[in-house]
Amino acid sequence: MGGPSAEREVSLSTGRGCAEALRVAGYQVIELELGREARAELPARLAEVKPDTVFNALHGRWGEDGCVQGVLEWLRIPYTHSGVLASALAMDKARAKEAYRAAGLPVVESRLAPKAEVMAAHVLPVPYVVKPNNEGSSVGVYLVTEGANAPPQLAPEMPEVVMVETYVPGRELTCSVMGDHAFCVTEIVTEGWYDYTAKYSVGGSRHVCPAELPPEITDAARAHALAAHRALGCRGLSRTDFRWDDSRGLAGLYLLETNTQPGMTPTSLSPEQAAAEGISFPELCAMIVEDASCDR
Repeated sequence: MGGPSAEREVSLSTGRGCAEALRVAGYQVIELELGREARAELPARLAEVKPDTVFNALHGRWGEDGCVQGVLEWLRIPYTHSGVLASALAMDKARAKEAYRAAGLPVVESRLAPKAEVMAAHVLPVPYVVKPNNEGSSVGVYLVTEGANAPPQLAPEMPEVVMVETYVPGRELTCSVMGDHAFCVTEIVTEGWYDYTAKYSVGGSRHVCPAELPPEITDAARAHALAAHRALGCRGLSRTDFRWDDSRGLAGLYLLETNTQPGMTPTSLSPEQAAAEGISFPELCAMIVEDASCDR
């Protein structure tokens, strides 16, 4: 847990919570809090600890984009969540969308564009969203709304190439998948944009779980989440996010992205969805550990 990414604090919260839950479930747990030099320190620390299994609670780049997974494959240590290819594919939003389209899943119009071009003029009709192509947890997301007189002025730390995608009005939905089972759907209710603060601050958002939706929307979201999990080649736990324009019925449901290592913090969505189906947090963490493996 921890690590060098922009999601370090989320990872620490996830790691501490999962470690305690796994102890409750009867496992012997050693917490490895990685620092900013995690790339250099991880192999030596794993060689010292000699774990039977690694619970990967890292978030963001390096931790869930296939890099750590590659290290663990090389060391032949079973680890939780998705493997190298699925992790890398899901983290690259543009390539993930290609996989979704190939699987017949509904996605919004989007394109990759140079940062300078995005700041010089609108590259898509407003409203639209600008975000890094390879970050998670709503890090660095800009919403350009109707009536915007000028394109967004992106922060210096934004990458040189960003994703721009059509904004879908309506409701924020999400659905987790564990193995071959899609959990219930959650609706996320906020006062504004569902950004990093709304995700991880207590009271920043309200979760309606299970979501109060027409049965055909619930069924479609669960089916799409499972299909996305399979299209990317995920294993273990994943969570897929949607926007639903409820004025358009089923035609207004769009898949946004899949998180191969969903947050497991006190405000996180996947544990809530599991709990709604009678699975406690320690039980969920145990299921994730028992599913751990190396790619073959």
